[in-house]
Amino acid sequence: TLLSSLGLGTTLTFASSHWLLAWMGLEINTLAIIPLMAQHHHPRAVEATTKYFLTQATAAAMILFASTTNAWITGAWDMNSLSNPIASAMILAALALKIGLAPMHFWMPEVMQGLDLLTGLVLSTWQKLAPLALIIQTAQATDPLLLTVLGMMCTLMGGWGGLNQTQLRKILAYSSIAHMGWMVIVLQYAPQLTLSALLTYIFMTSAAFLTLKASSATKIGTLATIWSKSPILATTTALVLLSLGGLPPLTGFMPKWLILQELAKQSLPLVATVMALAALLSLYFYLRLCYAMTLTISPNTTTSTTPWRVQATQASFPLALATVMTLGLLPVT
Repeated sequence: TLLSSLGLGTTLTFASSHWLLAWMGLEINTLAIIPLMAQHHHPRAVEATTKYFLTQATAAAMILFASTTNAWITGAWDMNSLSNPIASAMILAALALKIGLAPMHFWMPEVMQGLDLLTGLVLSTWQKLAPLALIIQTAQATDPLLLTVLGMMCTLMGGWGGLNQTQLRKILAYSSIAHMGWMVIVLQYAPQLTLSALLTYIFMTSAAFLTLKASSATKIGTLATIWSKSPILATTTALVLLSLGGLPPLTGFMPKWLILQELAKQSLPLVATVMALAALLSLYFYLRLCYAMTLTISPNTTTSTTPWRVQATQASFPLALATVMTLGLLPVT
């Protein structure tokens, strides 16, 4: 029931052109994922769920308020009739809070840290779709400066925030914030690039989360012991992380390359430069993970306790598929 409601909420939002219906889809979506988040009954999970619920409820209330304001002024509930600048700015702020764009990103790492890896995967991929679809639909009505500032802040915050982290889920949350910034920055110039960036982001994040699930790793220290259990998985994971950082022979380079090219075409060289430098910050913490995984191996001694070799219960096909997509899709460009 919960999973179908999760799908239904997002699909409702996709299919709607009326603000009330879109709001209802977002609400169904939020209410469906809350029991999935709290299902482990761990205090951290419950705390994360409460934080998530409060932020999402606030954002939904703001969307309702902004759309009511817009309907009050223009007399139309249609999504395309966002003529009032205050209402459009409010709606953008609410949707940014929903998907965790900086400076409304502070809930994201905390919530991710309390969750199971698979629920974290759902939160960082599926839960982004509905609000992002609304942002894309209303992008033409919003101020370009606002979107540019949001995108640049996201990439910078996502880069800076992840530097000191030792928890993998927090690192992936910050990486998610940075990727959202790349999507938002190019939204008004080439929405199709936003969609391609979203698609590659979903593949890369799925590969990362499924790998961590396969090795049940939640800290950097655990990564250092993966190579003894599954050397090939350690190699592909290092490549997946570099793909998330956006290095050339891998898929992750494609959206960054096209977005920078588009920004340069729109004569925004300064913005493109800031984005490229912010990508270096993210690359640093991916490289830290790669270093912990592949360069601290034998004959060096590892300080962390070596885990037991247990039989994996996870299906390997989704992981293999996501990894192949993450490593080999660059020729699509």
